[in-house]
Amino acid sequence: MSGDGSARDSGSASSDGLGTLSVVGIGPGLPHAMTQRARDVIATANCVIASNLYQEFLQRDGTLPPADAVVAAATDGGTAAGADGATVLERPNGTRQTLVRSSMGQQIELAREAFDRVRDGEDVAHVSGGDPNVYGKSDLLFTMAEAEGATDVPIEVVPGVTAALGGAANLGAPLSNDFCTVSLSDKWRGWDEIAEKLRAAAISGFVIVLYNCWRDYERAIDVLREERSDEVPVGIFNDAGRGDAGRNLEDETHTITTLGAATDYDDEVGGMGTSILVGNHETAVWENDHGEHLVTPRGGRDVDDF
Repeated sequence: MSGDGSARDSGSASSDGLGTLSVVGIGPGLPHAMTQRARDVIATANCVIASNLYQEFLQRDGTLPPADAVVAAATDGGTAAGADGATVLERPNGTRQTLVRSSMGQQIELAREAFDRVRDGEDVAHVSGGDPNVYGKSDLLFTMAEAEGATDVPIEVVPGVTAALGGAANLGAPLSNDFCTVSLSDKWRGWDEIAEKLRAAAISGFVIVLYNCWRDYERAIDVLREERSDEVPVGIFNDAGRGDAGRNLEDETHTITTLGAATDYDDEVGGMGTSILVGNHETAVWENDHGEHLVTPRGGRDVDDF
C-alpha cells in the first residue's frame, strides 16, 4: 500500500501483498534540485529512512510532514532500527507516516527493517543523497538482499542529481565530453588501486571528478600532475545545489583554479561535501560579463561543426 491509501505507479500494492523498497536519490536534498518522482515516492511512502540532515531538508518544503506533526516520538531519538527507533508523523489528511533516522553505523539493521516492512505491505523510501548509484546506497540494499535471502522484496532505484552534475552546472559546461568519477575513500580499497585509476583516467584524457576529497586529495592531485599539465583548469566546489543551506563550509561555494595550484586551496576542501573537477587538455576557462566558467567542447568541436 502507499501512505496516502493509493497505489503508486510503479511497484506498489503488489498482488502478493508486498510493498516496495525504493532507494531514493534526492540530489543535494533541497526541493528545487529533486525530481518530482523522488518527491512523490517519499511523500507517499509508509516509512521513510533518512538522516537528520535530509529529514530537515524534506520537512522544509513539505515533502515530509513538519516536526510538529509528531504523534509518537522515537524513544532513542530515532537512531535505532525497530519500532522504538521510529517516529510517527501525521499528515494533514489524517494518514500517518513512519520516520526512521538513518546513521552510518546501522545500515545493516536498517536494511533488515526495510525488508521486514516491505513484507508487511509497506512502501519504504530509503533516502540517499545525490544519486543512489553514485557512491550512494543502492548497492548496499541489493547486497543486503542477497545476504539476507530477500529475493522476494521488490527494490526500485529513483535517480537523483549527483554532486558531479550539480557542481558542473555551477561551473559551466565542463562535462560535455567524456568524463569519469573517482572516489578517494580508501575504506574498502587501498591507495594503490585509487592511484592506478587516477593515473589511467588522466592518461586517457577524461575530465575527472573527485569525490570524498577530504581523504588524501593532495596525493590525488600529485598523481594527476604526473600525467597532466599544471595549467589544466580545475574547479573546487562545496555543497553543490544547496545554496545557503550548505553544511560543508559556509554555504555553497565554487572556485576555479589550475591543477598546479589546486592544493593551495586547502581551506576550500572541508569535508564530504567537497568535490574537485579536473579538466583535460581541451577544457578552457571562459569569461563573460557575469563571471568565469569552465567549458570542455564535445569532441573538440567548434561552432563550424554544428
